[in-house]
Amino acid sequence: MKVAIIHDWLVVNGGAEKVLQEMITLYPGADLYTLVNFLPEKDAQWLNGCTIHTSFIQALPFAKKQYRLYFPLFPIAIEQFDLSGYDLVISSSHAVAKGVITGPKQTHICYCHSPARYAWDLQHEYLREAKLDSGLKSVLARYFLHKFRIWDTRTSNGVDLFISNSNFIRARIKKCYGRLSETLYPPVDTSRFGLNEHKEDYYLAASRLVPYKRIDLIVSSFQQLKDKKLIVVGDGPEMKKIAALASGYPNISILGYQDDKSLLSYISKAKAFIFAAEEDFGIMPVEAQATGTPVLAYGKGGSLETVVDGVTGLFFSEQSTASIIDCIHRFEQMPASFDAAAIRAHSETFSNVTFREKLKYRIELFLKEAR
Repeated sequence: MKVAIIHDWLVVNGGAEKVLQEMITLYPGADLYTLVNFLPEKDAQWLNGCTIHTSFIQALPFAKKQYRLYFPLFPIAIEQFDLSGYDLVISSSHAVAKGVITGPKQTHICYCHSPARYAWDLQHEYLREAKLDSGLKSVLARYFLHKFRIWDTRTSNGVDLFISNSNFIRARIKKCYGRLSETLYPPVDTSRFGLNEHKEDYYLAASRLVPYKRIDLIVSSFQQLKDKKLIVVGDGPEMKKIAALASGYPNISILGYQDDKSLLSYISKAKAFIFAAEEDFGIMPVEAQATGTPVLAYGKGGSLETVVDGVTGLFFSEQSTASIIDCIHRFEQMPASFDAAAIRAHSETFSNVTFREKLKYRIELFLKEAR
């Protein structure tokens, strides 16, 4: 059986790339197709030398740093891949990968991280963040997003089986495409994280510093909690804004980017990990739990499926400083309720081994039923 794996783009090692890595491990002889491949060689060892095919966007001017500007070309680019020689096509899609063209005798299984959020229910939020909510550029952006939604809906019919990365995304797939899907949580390499039952007196927030992560809310909360220590790890477009918010507050430390070893140390020793984003799934909260660290999370999206309220962490109901502060106060009144070993045990249900076994079983079962 010839297998092709389709991935949106290879630029950084993020959560989608962890899923891709498990797919390649499961099908080591598969060919990989992606719009662009600008992954640094030092970060690409896990590709195991598999054959990689890129689209014409790879060769366009400034694509290495500005590939997203070619968004209007993504649909036509993904459709140019000739997959007619493959029996099984597996797409790992959060943008356009699921739009590849396959024939009636081929099986296309899509692991959907999410329908493109910026084109569907979060369009207006993304336009505001990109300062594209008015003017000529806004009109153009809205036009291209409109055309993209038409294409995105049409190409969903070419998928034989959708697998969603959470129940939250399963609902979005049903809303956007009118398709049913099965949930398989993405892999977390819990073996990298050791249980640490000895916590220190600080809270931790760690992520890429982009607007929707709402690190600004967390920092603003600790402006009022001057007797409690916050450490923020990560870098990104909002670094200046976050650093300015923390300026003059000795209880708040902004450390910027940290290597994996340092980040793991901070996570494992934290009193609690604070997560204020509405994520489709959210790997970092699971990684924190793998060290036995409880998670204080915004109670919406994927966090509802990865954190057990009152057992492995607590939820706050709103993305606001008042809600975060209330959650921290509630947490400090019940520290004995959180058992590090039990928190660690819960994280194991999201391990990469579990993901790989379940994905293999579901693909083989679908192929058997389709014969």
